[in-house]
Amino acid sequence: MTDMTQVYSSEANENQFFREMTLRICGSLEIEKALWHCFLYVRNIMPADELILTVYDPEAGVLEVVATADSNGGSASSDKITMPSSVRSHLEEPLKFPRVRMSENAYKDEIFAVVAERYKWVDSSIIVGRLIVENKFVGSLIVRARGIGRYSDDNASLWGLVNEPAAVALANSRRYLELMNLKELLADDSKYFQNELRRGFSEEIVGAEFGLQGVMEQILKVSPLSSPVLLFGETGTGKELVANAIHSFSPRHNGPLIKLNCGAIPETLIDSELFGHEKGAFTGAVAQQRGRFERAHGGTIFLDEVSELPLNAQVRLLRVLQEKEIERVGGRQHIKVDVRVVSATNKDLKKLVAEKAFRDDLFYRLCVFPIHIPPLRERKIDIPALVEFFLRKKAKEIGLHFIPKLLPGTIEALLEYDWPGNVRELSNAIERAIIIQGGKPLSSEDIIGIPAQLGDKTRHESAQENLTLRDMEADHIRSVMKKAGGRVEGEQGAAALLGMNPGTLRHRMRKLKIPFGRTAKKEYGS
Repeated sequence: MTDMTQVYSSEANENQFFREMTLRICGSLEIEKALWHCFLYVRNIMPADELILTVYDPEAGVLEVVATADSNGGSASSDKITMPSSVRSHLEEPLKFPRVRMSENAYKDEIFAVVAERYKWVDSSIIVGRLIVENKFVGSLIVRARGIGRYSDDNASLWGLVNEPAAVALANSRRYLELMNLKELLADDSKYFQNELRRGFSEEIVGAEFGLQGVMEQILKVSPLSSPVLLFGETGTGKELVANAIHSFSPRHNGPLIKLNCGAIPETLIDSELFGHEKGAFTGAVAQQRGRFERAHGGTIFLDEVSELPLNAQVRLLRVLQEKEIERVGGRQHIKVDVRVVSATNKDLKKLVAEKAFRDDLFYRLCVFPIHIPPLRERKIDIPALVEFFLRKKAKEIGLHFIPKLLPGTIEALLEYDWPGNVRELSNAIERAIIIQGGKPLSSEDIIGIPAQLGDKTRHESAQENLTLRDMEADHIRSVMKKAGGRVEGEQGAAALLGMNPGTLRHRMRKLKIPFGRTAKKEYGS
């Protein structure tokens, strides 16, 4: 046997031991600090290389190591160990078993052999104090010493004295930790929702009684349910506003509405954004973070551009929809979530499924209730109301004390235009015109560069009748690129003029074989 030459104090009587341990274990709400103070005392009284504090969850059958202390100090943890069903009765029926158990070899202990294997202990002796509150086993306080047969009956008798103060300290520490976590969650939620409010949480749906009447009827049908909804339509048609409306008319309207643009998140971060991560899960994860699904619990999550999700993230999203639970990156705990999913795309998901770029099982899960949002060219009846709405809205945002007027013939000219960027293009065009004109009356040329006098309309229609929509779109983008001097990005770039995302515009230009970059600057001039 290993030579154990440390001399332990024999002067500690039961009263002194109880007093010193109680003062230390209850001396701090940070349980790892309290446990370390206990270790510094215990190691002078009996063999001790480590103190371990655990909590037991009877519903999951999991023993969680919440703190440890050794000569290097105390540390908090959250290491969960699933206990075999054969030993759960020993933990869940505490009154049938002794409050203190001594084991000469932890690897031969029927309960703590699982813990010894988990941490790859050398041969060790342990004394386990079972912490019982209101006749329920809540956890344990363990002292461990390297070597076999290190403890005596006197050691076990002393250890049994601190069961009650240790149980009180553990309960107080857990409540304190819960309060701190709740405080952090509330602060986190407050910051998050303040940012959402600054962005503008919802807007009026213009056209609800005319061009979008069919869409509104579908919204009213599906809103009271929890069924997933898939919104599809071109970029700029107002899919986010429809998602807002579905949430507002639903029984979940008092819960959160959490939004995520799946195309704006790098593939390496999409899991963290959706499901959250634990501290230390990856480089830069300096603190635990909840994902969008956790934030949306009890409410709705809106996944915009869902077609941009990488295949591996699609698998995990499917599991969330099926199991109603998530697992943070770097975590082992399954977290139940009650979330309604509304997703949106401007692509043909059926085509992506056929091309194996989107999972068919996920598609059928998301597309329980599809809603098509028509482009602005198919609901031109709404253009006058939209123009009036954006004139009021943009004038207020810019700080004008009046609403700019329109020159005669302007609305007629705007109705002739097909608005490839849809409502977003109209909104941005009006805002830009108001800024440039400084509140003066606006013409169609100020808004989109179309002269109010269209000339011979018959000749105009004749020139267009042989062009496909693709040709017309290409011609329009070329004319805007020329106006922008070949630039895609920037305040006066083509994307800004069209009211589109620069990446979306480049993608469309590639498909239409329209040059951009250095080639475009040479062609259109800088």
